[in-house]
Amino acid sequence: MQSGIRHIAEGLRSDSAFLRRLMVQAVTHGPEALLRYGPLLFGPAFAAGLHEKRACVRRNLRRVLGPRPPLEELANVAAVFTNYASCMTEAMLLGSPRGRELGLLSNAIGAANYEACAAEGKGIVIATAHLGGWEVAGPMLSRVHAKNVVVVMARERDERARAMQDELRERSGVKVVHIGETALDALPLLRHLQQDDVVAMQIDRVPPGMRARTVELCGEPFQVPEGPLMIAALSGAPIMPVFTRRLGFMHYEAHVLPPIHVPRRPAASDLDKAAQRLMDDLGAFLRDNPTQWFHFV
Repeated sequence: MQSGIRHIAEGLRSDSAFLRRLMVQAVTHGPEALLRYGPLLFGPAFAAGLHEKRACVRRNLRRVLGPRPPLEELANVAAVFTNYASCMTEAMLLGSPRGRELGLLSNAIGAANYEACAAEGKGIVIATAHLGGWEVAGPMLSRVHAKNVVVVMARERDERARAMQDELRERSGVKVVHIGETALDALPLLRHLQQDDVVAMQIDRVPPGMRARTVELCGEPFQVPEGPLMIAALSGAPIMPVFTRRLGFMHYEAHVLPPIHVPRRPAASDLDKAAQRLMDDLGAFLRDNPTQWFHFV
């Protein structure tokens, strides 16, 4: 009996292959109304049922916005889950046989920063975060960059769920590389940068086993993964912060910020300075878009 209950609980986890398969089927075969408006129902439902995740979201909102009236805070928490559900649905739709297009390229703010980095010919390390549209940043770049776009992801707990998600991502035009177990995981990333490819990495979550720098985000201590900084130093590639937000159905906006250059042999102070600059850029974006940060840990 207990084994059966555990099996059901595993299947209902938000990162399970079972739920991922249901989402893929719904996106592939579901009616248009479900794709557009289903997240308005599913997002708050997950917020109500996932107590620990809801607490993380509330804590993150308080970091960015400070204390607010309870009803306002509750509405913001629900908005985070709703935005997340919408973004996940649309990311899957982008890689599905339905062949939807993004209304994204006309909303790239600071595209000249990207063009200047691409002209250096050293590859680009994109520093992004778990934001509204982070799943579609790779497909957007693949349409404007002549080389490969590689999205770096931490390994998911469920191998089957990971395989399904990776297939959708690669259909949408990006290559996925998983890291998080050994230092050798970084070697393929260096090879891609040597080929003038784009490598997109997230800076708001530290993968298991990766070293971190402690800096400040919105006035509070925060851990930044050292990996993107060291990859940039070893390769000579610039780090370019790119933060995205969802504006509407299949419509996103990318903010491309000025690049950060890390010395080839960085001192600890160089790494801390680059990490703090990334967090300053991210913090400014979060203050304008607090309900688009999907940091559930």
